[in-house]
Order: sequence, then structure tokens, then C-alpha cells
Amino acid sequence: MKSGFAHLLKMAALVATLLIACFSVTAKAEVTVTFYSHDFGKNFPHAFFVAKGALADGRKVDTAFGFTAVNVSPSILFGSVNGHVKAPSADYIASSNPHFTVKIDDGRYRKMMAVVQKWEAIPQKSYSLNKRNCVHFINDVIKVLELRTNLNTANWKKPRSFMEEVMRLNPFLK
Repeated sequence: MKSGFAHLLKMAALVATLLIACFSVTAKAEVTVTFYSHDFGKNFPHAFFVAKGALADGRKVDTAFGFTAVNVSPSILFGSVNGHVKAPSADYIASSNPHFTVKIDDGRYRKMMAVVQKWEAIPQKSYSLNKRNCVHFINDVIKVLELRTNLNTANWKKPRSFMEEVMRLNPFLK
């Protein structure tokens, strides 16, 4: 009788373990990255991305980055000036044009954030309208996400046109 009861307890424990395994919720990694442009005006950056979601370890992601001149003035037309990676405000994001969204895993998220850190560490004067602007920054981010870009684009100073070109090069983007 005792061995039957012990066997029943072992079976119950096994069933309980299997049920827990079936119904336990593992943190699902899913970060969405949306790429935006903002029509030219007094506000910058004109090209940026917004990342939202959660990593596999459960850490929440809710951030945005673009690259721009520290002081937007006519001096950007004549050469390099101080630049910085900047998080646009919620109002700025809301008034901008979303172009496409991609879902990324933890590995691509880390690569994307490494691009942000690389651009934050560029020695000053880091912003150049012709060689290192918001579109160049976004191009580097897009490349680590393994999307196609055109290095010979005529759109280095045209954020909206650049984003539209990326969408044509990657027709699966919506």
C-alpha cells in the first residue's frame, strides 16, 4: 500500500512539473524599431528611430535616438560643428513621419545600441552636413539591422527621401 501511495505522489509531482513547464511564461524578446523623418524646419534631428518593447531578460525598451548639430545655425553650411546623439521629445516624434517598423531580437538590439554609442563617442566637431548628419547615423543603424541601403544615394541631406529609398530597396518593409 505504501509503495502505491509513493508512486502516486511521484506521478502527481511529475504532472505538476509538466503543467508548470507548459504554462510558465518566459520573457519573450520583442523590440520594434520605427524609423522616422521630420520635414525640415527649426527642429532637429530630421531622421531618427524609436525602439520599444522588451528584451529576453525582461528589461523594458522605450527609447529614441537621432544625430544632430548641438547648435543649429548657419555655421553647419560651412563646415563641421559640434554634434550629438539626441533623444527627440514625444511631441517631436508625434509630429514626425513614421516610415517603417522592424522587429528585432536582443542581438540586433545590442548592435543597434553599439552604433548609438559609437556615434556618441565621435570626437568633436562631429556633425557635418555633407559627411556625418542624421541620415548617415540612421544609415549605420539600418545596416546593422541587415537592411539594404544605397551608399551612393543622392539623399544624404533628404531624410524623407532616404527613408523612402530604403523602403524601395527592402520591399517587405511597411
